[in-house]
Amino acid sequence: MSDAHSSENIVTSEDDKYMIRCENLVKIYKTDEIEVVALQGLDLDVERGELMAIVGNSGSGKSTLLNMLGGLDRPSAGSLTVDGKNLLKFSDKDYMDYKRNTVGFVWQNNARNLIPYLTAVQNVEMPMILKGKKQRRQRALELLEKVGLSNRRNSRLDQMSGGEQQRVAIAIALANQPKLLLADEPTGSVDTKTSNVILDIFKELNRTEQITVVIVTHDVKLARHIDRVVAIRDGRTSSEIIRKRSYAEDLSEMNDTGEEDDEAVREELVVLDRSGRLQLPKDYMESLGIRGGDKVKVELDGENERMFLFKSG
Repeated sequence: MSDAHSSENIVTSEDDKYMIRCENLVKIYKTDEIEVVALQGLDLDVERGELMAIVGNSGSGKSTLLNMLGGLDRPSAGSLTVDGKNLLKFSDKDYMDYKRNTVGFVWQNNARNLIPYLTAVQNVEMPMILKGKKQRRQRALELLEKVGLSNRRNSRLDQMSGGEQQRVAIAIALANQPKLLLADEPTGSVDTKTSNVILDIFKELNRTEQITVVIVTHDVKLARHIDRVVAIRDGRTSSEIIRKRSYAEDLSEMNDTGEEDDEAVREELVVLDRSGRLQLPKDYMESLGIRGGDKVKVELDGENERMFLFKSG
């Protein structure tokens, strides 16, 4: 019988700094009449203890990736390792153990996070009950304090706001002390002020708990507050938006309107996959007047170590 810690599922590597490693990751959904390629050779590395965001339009593959990282869906091909474990070799039991012990998940829809007839503290205790943990009440109260809800511990779902429900959901996801926390549009149904509160909680948990946090979002404003943002397009890693300075450093240097200078603070980099392929940003393609399938000319300036791209003809 296999388990999530069996030797066949553990990837040994000299480089142990990564919590997530995806290489040429493929996911294909098949029915009797159609075949859909949701991920087509995606590469992604996430370091242990990192907080990062994944952005992309509907159908880009970001939700598919999140489901595979959460153990909710199986990869079709390629390589996917989380915490040194090879998910492509997982049995059903491995996946069950993985979801209980390695990963925590915060859904956008609170109905998937919370049991409505239980109080906040009872909801947080539930994952620990399923795992047979002791001292559940103490741990649940500690987590509610971390998300700022000690005063709502005895409140039920219908007695809490949407933002409060989402904070309880974060506490639930942390109940079994996972190494990886995944959040699917965690601020999608709350206002801007509440969104900032929730993001601050993720940042604080990332700092104090040393937990790796991956947030999937379409909210560009939310992504601006995160130091590393990976954009996915057409099932591949397209670009990365890197902050030149940390968000905390920029708070004191905002302009008179209270807004950041995007160009001064962030830099977008196109990502080469391990086969040397890249995706040009759409605005670059529009500027060059090129479309998918067009032929382009690439020239290398060896003296200045630069590459130039021209539309052919």
